Parts: sequence; structure tokens; C-alpha cells
Amino acid sequence: MPRSDWLAMTDKELLAECSVDTYRASGPGGQKRNKTSSAVRLRHRPSGVLVIAEESRSQHENKARAIRRLRRDIALQVREPFAMPAELDWDLGCKDERFWPLAAGVLDAFDEVEAQVSTTAGRLGTTTARLIAFLQTDEKLWQRANEIRRNHGQKPLH
Repeated sequence: MPRSDWLAMTDKELLAECSVDTYRASGPGGQKRNKTSSAVRLRHRPSGVLVIAEESRSQHENKARAIRRLRRDIALQVREPFAMPAELDWDLGCKDERFWPLAAGVLDAFDEVEAQVSTTAGRLGTTTARLIAFLQTDEKLWQRANEIRRNHGQKPLH
């Protein structure tokens, strides 16, 4: 199944493709935290992507966080052959549901051209400055772009 299908799934559909573990998290949170299994670990079986959420004492809140992280990490980790996205809105914020599918496509293009910023920008019909600004929108996206550059023997972006 293509990554775009996973990213388009409802939370319930995406969760159905996951192994879900709950456990007791250590750390701050008082006595209640040590008595309840509120931490959530999701492993997306088809892609192998693993995420955890254990910040809250509420299992429900942690599960919602874990699903958001799963969408983000699928976009960051699962590469596919580049296909020009139907919509290129460079001003999307990372809370917009269209952000991570767009980020995934940008990373696909970036990886295919061995992390050359100007070549990627040209393929996407934008400027290098706009591409860099988009990659800097989210810290994890920026880190992943630099990992891709390192994998291709390039220096990290600053």
C-alpha cells in the first residue's frame, strides 16, 4: 500500500494497522502515573514505524499524540518514487493535515536528486529559499532533510 494511502486514513483505520502496547511510564507525574498503564507505543505493521507517547497521565491523550506522531514519522521515514504533489502550498503549517503528505513528497524529491537543494527546488517549481524555509517549518523535518544529505555525502544545511 502506498504511503499516501496510510497518510489519508482516518485515525481509526490507521490504528487498525498497528500493534498497540500500553505500559506504565516512569518519570514525573505523581503516584497516579506509576499505577496506570497510560503510556502508548504504536508499531505500524506495514511500514515498521514505531512511535511512543507517554507525556500525559491519560492513555486517551497519549494515544491521540501517538497517532499524530505516527503520521509524521511515516511521512519522514517512508520514501517512495517522487511524484509531483497535486497541490504545492508552501505556506502550510505543520498542524495542517496536508502538511505531512506534502513534506513526504518534498523529501522524496530531495532524496532522488541526492539532496541537492537547487535541483529539488527546480523539480518542485520553487526557489531554493522557499524550499529551505519549508524544510525549517518543523524541527523533525529539518533533521530528516539533513540525514538525507548525510546519507548522500552532503554537508548539513544551516
